[in-house]
Amino acid sequence: MTTDALIEHQHLETCKNCGATTNGNFCHQCGQATHLHVPSAREFLHEFMAHYVAIEGKLWRSLKLLLFKPGLLSREYIEGRRVRYVEPLRLYLSFSIIFFAMMKLSGVEIMGGSGDTDAPAAISVPAAVQAAPARDSVEFIQIRTDFVRWLAARSPQVAARADRFLNLPEAQRKETAKRVFFSYTPYAIFLMMPVFAFYLKLLYAGKGRRYGEHFLFALHSNAFAFFMLSLFIAADGWNFVRFVLLTWLVFYLPTAMRRVYGGGRAVTALRWFMLIFLHLVTLVSFVVSALFSGLLL
Repeated sequence: MTTDALIEHQHLETCKNCGATTNGNFCHQCGQATHLHVPSAREFLHEFMAHYVAIEGKLWRSLKLLLFKPGLLSREYIEGRRVRYVEPLRLYLSFSIIFFAMMKLSGVEIMGGSGDTDAPAAISVPAAVQAAPARDSVEFIQIRTDFVRWLAARSPQVAARADRFLNLPEAQRKETAKRVFFSYTPYAIFLMMPVFAFYLKLLYAGKGRRYGEHFLFALHSNAFAFFMLSLFIAADGWNFVRFVLLTWLVFYLPTAMRRVYGGGRAVTALRWFMLIFLHLVTLVSFVVSALFSGLLL
């Protein structure tokens, strides 16, 4: 037997990944193919599209259920029909990445506008913040001094960083806040998923549902929200389209909850209201904590 033939014979009989003896095209131990070679550019592109973009059907089937049949994708997973769809975590991460990328590219402001009506909209800045005292006013200086003094009594190091940040020029403060927002907020929102699932567990206590089912539903429902918000950003100037997107976003979650968990409309509406309230409180807390940590700690 020639050297090339011997190498080929060993290649077919021994899995290069786990070392198990194989008899066929795939290793029965780990599933890796036994016929290995450096892929061509065409094969590499096909593998990328198939596994990461899911162009072979998984993505489109998942999107169809996720967007137009609230809760059905979660039910499919719970009932064991999974291989035909994109994994929930990948779906959530993909749409959240798209949303934050579009949000960043859209040029939104983090700490409020400068009064220019042509400037991009601010990110959920409360009216009380928009109406805050002018930076150089006596009232603002007093508030800043009291805040730094309060921090100094607890952590002099944090107080020093807060004082440096508050003394930055306005443009630099906004740029710093924007950088911190996009660096920390996605992680904070992702960490909210177990909390969102925990709220569902409390609201549906006694239904016999496992925590994993609630976590699955949290991933799917929040993936849908990110997708809708991405479309909302893309529909800039199309007010009617934005209205339709927001309307569907509002009615989607209670519809999905009824399909997955059952229950009457009135009880589901009450649970939906409590879930949204708890979720918004947690969202604000997580985002503020993330910004505070990024700016001051």
